[in-house]
Amino acid sequence: MDAQAEMIDVAFALEGETLPYEHRYALAEALQRALPWLESEPRAGVHRLNLVRSGSGAELISRRTRLMLRVPRSRADDTCALAGARLELGADRVRAGRAQPRELLPHGTLYAGLVAADSPDEAAFLERIQGELDAMGVRAQPVCGRWQAAEAGRLLGCSLMLTGLDPVQSLRLLQQGLGRHRRLGCGLFVPHRSAAAVGTPA
Repeated sequence: MDAQAEMIDVAFALEGETLPYEHRYALAEALQRALPWLESEPRAGVHRLNLVRSGSGAELISRRTRLMLRVPRSRADDTCALAGARLELGADRVRAGRAQPRELLPHGTLYAGLVAADSPDEAAFLERIQGELDAMGVRAQPVCGRWQAAEAGRLLGCSLMLTGLDPVQSLRLLQQGLGRHRRLGCGLFVPHRSAAAVGTPA
């Protein structure tokens, strides 16, 4: 595990006040305008923002909110150039702060808040996931969590936990992800220590 991963996370503090609860498409479009090369990097993705529910249909940006992109290491410097940029998400505007590269850390249990599905058929979903894992040479136990219809029903999927990973397979999964819609925050995994989170909304 001494070799550097091909992918890396780059995090930015996010400056602003609020964003609508459904903001994945708007964020993806804003980032595409700021970083046009994203479209040519199929494994590049955008992690779900950690916002605070307000009960008014909007979510609050806190001091802990981070905009985090998972990108090829060769694109790390290009991604860091996003620091200081203002992003327009409809009527809302946010600003990316200082860039902080973060290495991917393998773990025996990985969690994704939302993995995209074609239908709410859990058996079919798990069959597809198993096919993708087999193609990657990854052996793991998948645990489906909460099914979700995000972005006014345009995104369907569920949270997913994978357990029993060795370090090599874990890093492979962190770098490749599962399913579609990476730039909408789907199929990106992070290390997790508790199975309790599998039912948490993304």
